[in-house]
Amino acid sequence: MRVIIVDDEAWARRRIASLLESEDGVQIAGECASGAAAVEAILELRPDLVFLDIQMPDLTGFEVLEAVSPQYTPAVIFATAYDSYAIRAFDANAIDYLLKPWEEDRFRTALARARRQIDSATVDRFDALLESVRAMAPRRYLERVVVRNGGRVVFLKTHEISWLEASGNYVNVHTRGEAHLLRDTLARLESQLDPQHFLRIHRSAIVNLDYIGHLEPWFAGELALSLKDGTRLTVGRSYCDRLRRLFQNWAE
Repeated sequence: MRVIIVDDEAWARRRIASLLESEDGVQIAGECASGAAAVEAILELRPDLVFLDIQMPDLTGFEVLEAVSPQYTPAVIFATAYDSYAIRAFDANAIDYLLKPWEEDRFRTALARARRQIDSATVDRFDALLESVRAMAPRRYLERVVVRNGGRVVFLKTHEISWLEASGNYVNVHTRGEAHLLRDTLARLESQLDPQHFLRIHRSAIVNLDYIGHLEPWFAGELALSLKDGTRLTVGRSYCDRLRRLFQNWAE
């Protein structure tokens, strides 16, 4: 069983590592001190199990899971110092959680539970976990999008995205003259983007309202929309009325 330990506190990583060293059949594949490093390690090393902290300076444990494609999501034991609203959701959906500072017996129990479940399907369980957390938490929209660019993991701030374009099973994320390919669906991204800033204008396109330059009539009842960088997009007929109302509200 290949394990990655993720915690921004060195003492916590050392504690978990020392407890795992005496376990048969366990290999520590890596240790990470940040959420960003955890995303890269999970995608590269494909561990069976991750001990994952929740509160970290760059990304939360939830954001780490959301940044990893579902097919690569490992089993997770959460390790946290915060007994917050999320713990109730973990109790129902996660493999286990450890509340710092944990006792050795409690650690062994969590690890044994992970061993029993490590060969079962984890994607549906973690989808349910994330949905439970989202349902219990105040609505938060994406502030960053994680994409792979060659061998690197790139974090794009959503306010820097000018528009998004569906491309089969992928989405082209356009920002500052560059396009980044993201394995996701436009519909899922639309549900996670702040509607105060992002608007669906076509079945295959979403635009950042802050990047709209001007709007003009097009063929067959459609509209043509130009972004400030000169990009020209077609607005589908079923989306035109909503966009016209938006422009009218801006004018008032």
